Amino acid sequence: PEPEPTKSTGTGQSGATEEPREVVFGAYGTDEEVAAFQEVVDSFNATSTTRKVTLESWPDHESALEDVLAGNAPDAFLTSRIDLDQLVEAEALQPVSLLLDERGVDFGDRFSRDAVEAFAMNDELQCMAYSVSPMVIYYNTDLIDFDKMERRGLDVPTADEEGVRDRWSLEQFGAAAEFASRRGDRRGVWIDPTLEGLAPFIYSGGGQVFDDDTEPTSLAFSDDSTREALSQTLDILRDATITPTNAQLARATPVQLFKRGELAMIAGDRNLVPELRDAEDLDFDVLPMPAIDGRATVGDVSGLCLSADSEVTGDAADFIAYAVSDEAIATVASTGYIVPANTQVAASPDFLAPDDEPANARVFNTSIRYLEVPPFIDQREELVEAVTPYLERLVTAPGVLDLELVTEQIDQASQVVLSPPEEGEETESPSESPSESPAG
Repeated sequence: PEPEPTKSTGTGQSGATEEPREVVFGAYGTDEEVAAFQEVVDSFNATSTTRKVTLESWPDHESALEDVLAGNAPDAFLTSRIDLDQLVEAEALQPVSLLLDERGVDFGDRFSRDAVEAFAMNDELQCMAYSVSPMVIYYNTDLIDFDKMERRGLDVPTADEEGVRDRWSLEQFGAAAEFASRRGDRRGVWIDPTLEGLAPFIYSGGGQVFDDDTEPTSLAFSDDSTREALSQTLDILRDATITPTNAQLARATPVQLFKRGELAMIAGDRNLVPELRDAEDLDFDVLPMPAIDGRATVGDVSGLCLSADSEVTGDAADFIAYAVSDEAIATVASTGYIVPANTQVAASPDFLAPDDEPANARVFNTSIRYLEVPPFIDQREELVEAVTPYLERLVTAPGVLDLELVTEQIDQASQVVLSPPEEGEETESPSESPSESPAG
């Protein structure tokens, strides 16, 4: 929108024009999420005659980042934490700490400390934490019956006094996968052979995904601790008797197999919930990622940001303060797609939805404290493309696995992206390509 003659100040109440000041808010997500954001915008607009918020939407955070970096930023916008370094480097943001503090936003117990700290950079809160999406295990409660397993003397996660099972070991995870695979073509578990899929197991086993938490130059798959964590994990993930066959994966995705009752467990974040709720004849619940030594998971954190170029900073800050309020976040949380960073709403029926699956929704909340936040990597897509063939071989190739060789290949492939050689300098390429190397 065209800037108003008088720039909005702290409260956004200048009264310099009869026309309401226009504020543009940008968000991304599913149609249901965008519709919920529209409800939030409409509710905010109903409280004021001096400003009007308009919603613009993108299909995903990559599209949002592209628009913002191109100079087309809305006054306020949703972003992913993984894009924060690029936004700060481009000077595209106004820090929100002081503006939201002036508006009474409580950064203390009302918001997840881990989520808020994820948006701190250069001693400033660059954006306000909005939602967190930790990876958890979804399981089919018909195929994995812990009570029946316990009666048979199998190793199962312990239930608390309310009957809730909120943590389990890698051994219990493996036992559940074997139990679910005991009849017919049903399979126990599938974990995507990706950095995101394997990272929780690596961190849980005391390993590291990257060689440095802030400025990585390589993956750390050949580190002894990482190899040990992978060795234990792959004993389960490479077991052909409990993982989907090639024929099953050729005709359906793991999520589709899960929805059909052909697969007992998959890993995923909160945005799977609405899709699984809509699946016919599917009963499901969630557990945290299994623990090897300690608990760990990965996931995304989203935040609400202010554009450095906004001409209505005060009004945009007013909207963000409203958007993170209990009432506004409850509107979006009730869609089922997000885990709110607002801890009051996260503990409320709007999120926990006691009448809907998953019954153990509080697992999402407890998992946040074990979230491992990855380093900023601008070349994420290039890194994924470079290492995915080796990760697939690590998890899915038949035969005997040479763990030492494949983990070295993964690290070497990552170095081409994370620490490319200077011009004229020779680089060490992976000793064998995935297709040339012996099976498994």
